[in-house]
Amino acid sequence: MQAHILIVEDEPAIRDMIAYALRTQSYQPVCAQDGKEALQAVAERIPDLILLDWMLPGTTGIELVRRFRKEANTRNVPIIMLTAKGEESDRIAGFDSGADDYVVKPFSARELLARIKAVLRRSRETEDDGSIEIGALRLDGRQQKLLVHGQSVHVGPTEYRLLHFFMSHAGRVYTRNQLLDFVWGGGSEIEDRTVDVHVRRLRKVLEPFRLESMIETVRGSGYRFADTGLKA
Repeated sequence: MQAHILIVEDEPAIRDMIAYALRTQSYQPVCAQDGKEALQAVAERIPDLILLDWMLPGTTGIELVRRFRKEANTRNVPIIMLTAKGEESDRIAGFDSGADDYVVKPFSARELLARIKAVLRRSRETEDDGSIEIGALRLDGRQQKLLVHGQSVHVGPTEYRLLHFFMSHAGRVYTRNQLLDFVWGGGSEIEDRTVDVHVRRLRKVLEPFRLESMIETVRGSGYRFADTGLKA
């Protein structure tokens, strides 16, 4: 089944161009012109991917990304930001809010389609039951187990959720506060340093397999899961 893609864009010409390009690739586009329509569309059906303009009437795309990332039903939906804001600081703000990719206007339909295919390919590495595999590591979503080189390894429930999030977003840097939101939940009242404790525990689990360095500390920012060198 082809992907169901929500386009949130207030400029009709751009919105129609994107929808047409998506249909040429057999995607199923649904359009919204502002945040209110976007939330209504998501309530009716969770999309496989969201294309989200930064500047929208009534609310900003950044605010919508943050809302989507805090709600359980949209937390893992891939989001590509579409914007005329092309400065490095703007890109960083987009990624920090939780966007998976960032496309600067004006863009070609060909470029956008390539980005969509890449983001969908990454998101589909996670199987329907929540299982995910990268190189030597596999998380069995059905049994909530960690396998390393096919060997079952004990890991606590919090470390399992943390590793699942890292593997699902390999290569991206996340701050402690973002990890608290995404892994522990936005309403959690625990301190951000708690993240460090669970990262240390997770590294200790991976240490016998010499994979602890896959969870990188990014000085001044947070943590990142690096899949380089994990190929089985």
